[in-house]
Amino acid sequence: MGELIRVASVGEIPPGACRHVDAAGRAVALFNVDGTIYAIGGECTHKGGFLGEGELDGSVVTCPLHGAQFDVTTGRVVGPPASTPVPAYRVVVDGEDVKVEL
Repeated sequence: MGELIRVASVGEIPPGACRHVDAAGRAVALFNVDGTIYAIGGECTHKGGFLGEGELDGSVVTCPLHGAQFDVTTGRVVGPPASTPVPAYRVVVDGEDVKVEL
């Protein structure tokens, strides 16, 4: 198991929200899909756009730069121009704290 890093409070990520955070120097994108918080690598594998600043539709985030789409539950690519997935991280909600395992 990796280290758990506190990255946000539950109230900072309401349902349907995206958020870009720094987790020990690593860009991470947080998403709230119907009350469940997910974390994936924060930079698009196409040109480095911040996925936490993208638009969430269901469990798919669209990169704000060129429209690549990723499944926030797995990190896999679901729409071009990106072809490489981003990592998916385990999320632990501890009271009001959102922690990501790196």
